[in-house]
Amino acid sequence: MQDPKEKFYRHFQVEVTSLQDQIERLSTIAAVGGERKDAADSILAAISRLSSEVADASDFVPSYDQRNYAQAIKTLTDKLNVTTAKLAPRSRFQFKSRIQPASAKSDPRVLSNSNDTATPQDTRTPATSTASEAQDAVAPLPPTTVRNYNDEIAQPSSSHIRKPSFSTARDIAIYGQTDLHILLPATASHATSSGRLTDISGCVVDMSRATGSAAPFANLALKNIERSLVLAGNVDGPVHVTSIRDSILVVSARQVRIHQCHNMDVYFYCGSRPIIEDCSGMRFAPLPKSFESPGDDSKNQWDQVDDFKWLKAEPSPNWSVLPVDERLEDRIWSDVVPGEPGKGLKDILQAVKIARG
Repeated sequence: MQDPKEKFYRHFQVEVTSLQDQIERLSTIAAVGGERKDAADSILAAISRLSSEVADASDFVPSYDQRNYAQAIKTLTDKLNVTTAKLAPRSRFQFKSRIQPASAKSDPRVLSNSNDTATPQDTRTPATSTASEAQDAVAPLPPTTVRNYNDEIAQPSSSHIRKPSFSTARDIAIYGQTDLHILLPATASHATSSGRLTDISGCVVDMSRATGSAAPFANLALKNIERSLVLAGNVDGPVHVTSIRDSILVVSARQVRIHQCHNMDVYFYCGSRPIIEDCSGMRFAPLPKSFESPGDDSKNQWDQVDDFKWLKAEPSPNWSVLPVDERLEDRIWSDVVPGEPGKGLKDILQAVKIARG
């Protein structure tokens, strides 16, 4: 049995490294639509959760280590505050007051003679003053148009597959979609600085074509997803999976962290030990053959799962290896899932055994 103190230490180090990485990548997330603010809020919530975990671990963590953990959390919080302050929009203009203080009349520097004769500035005609102020006026900023790809995805279409280009975006953010088949074309690969998929229900979302080995996501967050199939593609950094149920995920990543997920099958390549917390009914399998593996299959740690909420010697009841005879056939991955002719969303979800609501 692994020592709880050592297990928590490793968990804490992984959390801190991940949060540092997320903070450093904040600048790559678009501020439009509040996406950067949402990411910062998510990081802050994760720091708060980590602080609570340190408090909960006080039964087996020595006081000296607790102080070190607390200092590390404070450092993370300070780093987040500094980063968000740097990224906050700054005012482009500064306006100086034209009103002289009352004491100015007694200042000899503003008097032309002993009779308090006004300076030329004081004797400007209204027309002269208006012209001068017009020159100082700030021209209105040109209007900007922000393309809302999620609105476009949700619009009725004659095609049963939505293919958003994300041609003007720096990152991929898909949210608030229901009962749709969404496929990112290869042309969206320029927008893979980061990815977010949130509030998805009854969908098939395929991002694998846009995130090949040449253009993987830098990081990926999946949250609030139900009864869906998600083909996340390749991720060069961490994948954060939160609040997903009754779904299937396919992903290749350096690190996978799963929180509060239930009844979920995960087919994946993971370069480090996957982590789960507050989960149940999790089943894991290696990446299907039809998907590109990012590295040596012998280094895939897909079945070396750490459950940080299970510290007993017995195996965690919250996850298991997906039996070979229950894994989806290669034909389904190669033919059905991409959307073969005559097959729609309902057919794909039935083929992968996801029940629609």
